[in-house]
Amino acid sequence: MIFRTPFFLPWLYPGLTWRMPADDRTVYLTFDDGPVPGPTEFVLDVLQQFKIKATFFCIGDNIQKHPEVLLRVGDDGHTIGNHTFNHLNGWKTPTSTYLHNAQKFDEQLAIVKPGLQVSLFRPPYGRITRRQISRLHRYRIIMWDVLTNDYSGAISPEKCLHRSLGAVRNGSIVVWHDSLKAERRLTYALPRFIEACLERGYTFNRIT
Repeated sequence: MIFRTPFFLPWLYPGLTWRMPADDRTVYLTFDDGPVPGPTEFVLDVLQQFKIKATFFCIGDNIQKHPEVLLRVGDDGHTIGNHTFNHLNGWKTPTSTYLHNAQKFDEQLAIVKPGLQVSLFRPPYGRITRRQISRLHRYRIIMWDVLTNDYSGAISPEKCLHRSLGAVRNGSIVVWHDSLKAERRLTYALPRFIEACLERGYTFNRIT
């Protein structure tokens, strides 16, 4: 199970953002697949406790279902990004359908939070074609440096924490999931991960 992004992927796709500048000890927490009552609210409470700002790549369908949770994400000062409306796999989706789904996210966000236009995009599963990338030119496409694998039932919460801490480094973009599927590992590992990073001298920031 891979926790650190293989070195050749940023080389193959240099136009995507895989890691932030490594000249200072800053880590960038990102959360995919929300907003979901329970997991997202837990994440927001933890971030508030540690006075940390983060980046949330949200699913449009979940925004439609849980607008009040999305509003809290924004009100707490976190960055919101587009994760498509239906969590589509770009490798299995025609470009026209994929672009329409990303646009549908924007339309739903405008209903819940009028005036907000997001500039960040993360492809679900990290799977996106070069044609889709070229057509999503108005977005900054954010990938990751560390994948916590918190969504996987094949690893324990303890292993999720240990391996994620072993992979983190200056400028790491770290992927967590504020979803029911990840909740068991997320609730155990996230606060401990933050505490350990702070003890190592890291600071945290959101992506803008």
